[in-house]
Amino acid sequence: MKNAILLLAACAFTTASFAQTPETEVKVRDNGTKKVVTKTGKTNVGQALENTADAAGNVAKKAGSKIKHGAKKGTKAVKRTTQKVGKKTVEGTEKMEAKSE
Repeated sequence: MKNAILLLAACAFTTASFAQTPETEVKVRDNGTKKVVTKTGKTNVGQALENTADAAGNVAKKAGSKIKHGAKKGTKAVKRTTQKVGKKTVEGTEKMEAKSE
C-alpha cells in the first residue's frame, strides 16, 4: 500500500522530473585548448521518481516469483493427489473383480 501511494505521488511530479539544471565544465586538453562541456543531471524529484519506479519494479518481481513458486507447489500437490486417487481406484477395481469372479 505504501509503495502504491509513493508511485501515485511520483506520477504527480512527472513534469517536474524533466526540469534539469545544466552544469558547465571547462576541460583543458593536453595541447592547451579548452573544451566547454555542458551536463544536465537529474533533479531531486527526478531521482526520487527513478528510485520509486525501481522499488515498485522490485516489489512486482518478488510478488511474481512468489506466485510462480506457489503455483508450482499447487501443481505438484494436485499431481500427487491425482496419483494417489488413481492407485486407490485401481486397487478398488481389482478387489471388485476378485469378488465378482
